[in-house]
Amino acid sequence: MLFRKKIEPRCAYCAKGSQINDDEVACVKRGIVSAGYHCRSFHYDPLRRVPPRPVKLETEKLKQEDFEL
Repeated sequence: MLFRKKIEPRCAYCAKGSQINDDEVACVKRGIVSAGYHCRSFHYDPLRRVPPRPVKLETEKLKQEDFEL
């Protein structure tokens, strides 16, 4: 998922921007913009994108019957 072809453009993971904080990015072209903003000069940098965390398995809801055939 990290290297897929059709990625939603966001300044948070653009090669031309630097993350200031969680909500703002310093863009070379546009200055300080929102992390969700994007412009025509967007260039995807996969190393800046943080993938979502995997879902944690809730073991307290499982029963012994769930593991029987």
